[in-house]
Amino acid sequence: MEYEFYTADVFTNRLFEGAQIAVFPNAEGLGEARMQQISNEFNLSETVFVFASGDDKTKRRMKVFSGFGEKDFAGHPVIATAYVLAETGNISLNGHSNPIVLEQNAGEINTNISVEDGKVKLVQFSLKPEPIIDRFVPRDQELAECLSLPIDAIENKKYHTLMVSCGFPYLIIPLTSYQAVRKATFNYSAWGQTTAPATSAQELLLFASQSVDTTAEFHGRLVGPHIGINEDPPIGSSIPAFTSYLCAHSHIRTGTYTFAIDRGTDSGRRSLIHIEMDNRGNNQLTVRVGGEAVMVSHGKINVPDPD
Repeated sequence: MEYEFYTADVFTNRLFEGAQIAVFPNAEGLGEARMQQISNEFNLSETVFVFASGDDKTKRRMKVFSGFGEKDFAGHPVIATAYVLAETGNISLNGHSNPIVLEQNAGEINTNISVEDGKVKLVQFSLKPEPIIDRFVPRDQELAECLSLPIDAIENKKYHTLMVSCGFPYLIIPLTSYQAVRKATFNYSAWGQTTAPATSAQELLLFASQSVDTTAEFHGRLVGPHIGINEDPPIGSSIPAFTSYLCAHSHIRTGTYTFAIDRGTDSGRRSLIHIEMDNRGNNQLTVRVGGEAVMVSHGKINVPDPD
C-alpha cells in the first residue's frame, strides 16, 4: 500500500531551520510495529501518524514515534500535525481562529490554528501541567563537572537547579550565559561518579536568561547520557516542565506571562517557541505553546501488506 506523507520544519518560519517532523495525515491500517519501522526509515526526531477520531471532524488521534519508540507526549508534533492537516485541506478552516483537538497517549490537547490571508500563521496548543518538583539535586560542583564547565557558570541567584517531572523527569539547570549553554559538553564519566543518576533524570535542560536573538527571553538546550555530544534535540516536550520550574521560584508572582525560548543557532536549526503562562499559584498553571511552521516535502511511501 501507498501512504502519503509530508515533512515540515516547526517552530520556525524559514526553511531548513527548526525541527524536522514527518506527518502521515491518513495512517489508517498501519500497526505499531510498522509505524516504528517507518519512523526508523525517516530517522527524524519524531514521525507522526494521524487517525480519525470517530465522526468528529475537529478531532484527530496522533501516534508519535522516534527511533527510541513511541512517545506519550511531544510538543513539536502538535505544531507539525495541525499545520500539515490545515495546509493540505485535511481539516476545514473557517476564519481567523480554528480550534482542533489532537489526542496523544497522554491525553487530549486543545489546539488552535490561526490563519491570515488563507495561510496558517501560528499554531498554539494549551496544557495544564501537573508537576512533581524535587529540590534534591546534585551540588553545583558536580553539575559543573558533568557539563565540563567552571562552577561559576552555574546560576544560583535568580534561579536554582531543580528536578521537575510532568510525566517525564528533567533536571533543569540554569546557567549564567548563552555562551555557557552553547559551550557545555556532557561528560559521561563525571555523570556516573556523581549523585545525578539517582535523580532518575536522563535529560538535562540547560537554559540561560538571554539569547543572541532579542526575540527570545531564554535560550535552552537538552543534553544527557542518551543524547549525542553534537546533538541539539528539540525542547518542545520539556516546556511543561520548564514553565512549572519557573513558577516554583518565589520571584515569579501569580499572573500571566508572555515570553519566548529558543534553541539551536543560526547555523544549527534554530527554533523559536512562543509561550503564554497563566500562573495562579499552588501548582495551578495553564500554558499555551505556539509556533510557526513551513512545509518542506511531500511524497508517498510504499508499505508492505500486513503479514
